[in-house]
Amino acid sequence: MAAQDVTALSFEQALVELESIVRKLESGEASLEDSIDLYQRGAALKAHCEAKLRDATARIEKIQVGADGAPTGTVPFDA
Repeated sequence: MAAQDVTALSFEQALVELESIVRKLESGEASLEDSIDLYQRGAALKAHCEAKLRDATARIEKIQVGADGAPTGTVPFDA
């Protein structure tokens, strides 16, 4: 079965696959060629997860509260 396109994966799906790849690489049981393929897939998954996190961070807004405790609006999240 061919590997699914990384960009089609949700953050959660990509993270689960990335964790699986790390376990396989750490076990040392994969052949050299398989390890190289796993590493390349892992690098693509890592980049995809980082992009998803950057996008999510940019969309988060912080709620502003007035002196009376009532919400007054939102401002962009500062990392």
